[in-house]
Amino acid sequence: MTDFDLTRVQAQLQHKNPRLILKTALQHFENIAISFSGAEDVVLIDLAVALKKNIQVFCLDTGRLHPQTYRFIEQVRKHYQLEIHCVSPNPAEVEALVREKGLFSFYEDGHQPCCAIRKVAPLKRKLAQLDAWITGQRKDQSLDTRQDLPEVQLDSAFSTPEKTLIKFNPLANWDSAQVWDHIHAYQVPYNPLHEQGFTSIGCEPCTRPVLPNQHEREGRWWWEAGKKECGLHAGNLQSTS
Repeated sequence: MTDFDLTRVQAQLQHKNPRLILKTALQHFENIAISFSGAEDVVLIDLAVALKKNIQVFCLDTGRLHPQTYRFIEQVRKHYQLEIHCVSPNPAEVEALVREKGLFSFYEDGHQPCCAIRKVAPLKRKLAQLDAWITGQRKDQSLDTRQDLPEVQLDSAFSTPEKTLIKFNPLANWDSAQVWDHIHAYQVPYNPLHEQGFTSIGCEPCTRPVLPNQHEREGRWWWEAGKKECGLHAGNLQSTS
């Protein structure tokens, strides 16, 4: 990592295009990775490999993903000829949760305990190995939690007193139409579930297609009211409280 002045870089990148944001991120950080799960993240990979062939990419394998999603991960790996590090939860913690509460406790208790074990803890373990990470978050994905999303930020959720973590959001100012324009124009792979009405895709039990005129995040944890976040971007919730 070179000397990094967050305030200066935030000012430089405000309202800039994704490619410039990615280029700046890669210039400042060697130990940086793209978090991959959905359509936005593959657009980031598509843009990043033109700048750095061996860009680090990781995904969270919760053990509850759709079969189509697992095949999609492999398709992306082969298409871009890159290594994708699949990060898994601690088996003992998963076993304890299932033993105590069953396989579908989130329908009664809320999704946070399960997400904490299957997603947040593995992500925390991975991010502890990085100096910065790149996400596919967009402002328009959630007016409740992401409307003030900056292009680059201090990751307040996963930084520690010993180590500062920086998070880049190159697609912050794009909307869904721009993401899909890029996918179609450059023949970027995408999850076939999108063609079945799924817009925001998470774990199989917690994701369903959206209805016409519903917001894209309405298909996530549909049985719950409130802010549609699982804890991966907990700083979004902190900033809106």
